Amino acid sequence: MTGVPASAAGGSPGAKSATSAPGASGAPGGPGAPSGPGAPSGPGDTRPVRGGKLGAAAVNQASLWNIANILTMVRLVLVPGFVALMLMDGGYDPVWRAWAWAAFAVAMITDIFDGHLARTYNLVTDFGKIADPIADKAIMGSALICLSYLGDLPWWVTAVILGRELGITLLRFVVIRYGVIPASRGGKLKTLAQGTAVGMYVLVLEGPLATLRFWVMAVAVILTVVTGLDYVRQAIVLRRRGIAERQAAAEGAER
Repeated sequence: MTGVPASAAGGSPGAKSATSAPGASGAPGGPGAPSGPGAPSGPGDTRPVRGGKLGAAAVNQASLWNIANILTMVRLVLVPGFVALMLMDGGYDPVWRAWAWAAFAVAMITDIFDGHLARTYNLVTDFGKIADPIADKAIMGSALICLSYLGDLPWWVTAVILGRELGITLLRFVVIRYGVIPASRGGKLKTLAQGTAVGMYVLVLEGPLATLRFWVMAVAVILTVVTGLDYVRQAIVLRRRGIAERQAAAEGAER
């Protein structure tokens, strides 16, 4: 009941009855052996670990505090700090915007590493599966909304990007029963383009750099739309295939 092996708790049941029998040489309770509550334990006596079930539960809970989940939580904590820095002093101070960019950059870097660490070192947890996409959309969504609120980015750009991200997330829940659509190169390029473009807009840039960030954002929007449509196509194909396989299995069972 405590989770301690029988050998660690004094051996197998047979061995324990043999050594504890009256008259057994050197056995507790035998002739000449002290007995009672204050009797000393034998050299091989190992007491059960206290709170076995609670200890196991604590180990399972402690597994949540791995480096991948910690990076995800750091990204979540950075979101309100990033928003505060973006809107400080009216939102147009270059120094505060530079600090906001630093927070955004750290969030993007942790987004790269937490998933890689979780997959490489088998640190995938249910918490990470839920919190990681939430953290991704929280930092990107807050940046886009702040930029549109300050007039630096058209609201339709924010609507297109956030609409795509939320729509694909809902679509994943719909088709998850049929399978999982793997990440594509286009999706990875989309994420890179979005992060680069938004980061450039967070900074107060002028001249050629301001023109460059416009085109980077244009590429990001195009990739957002194209990869979103491709994801919908793959989801439809996956759903049809899953339905066909279920129907074939049902017909085979009837025969």
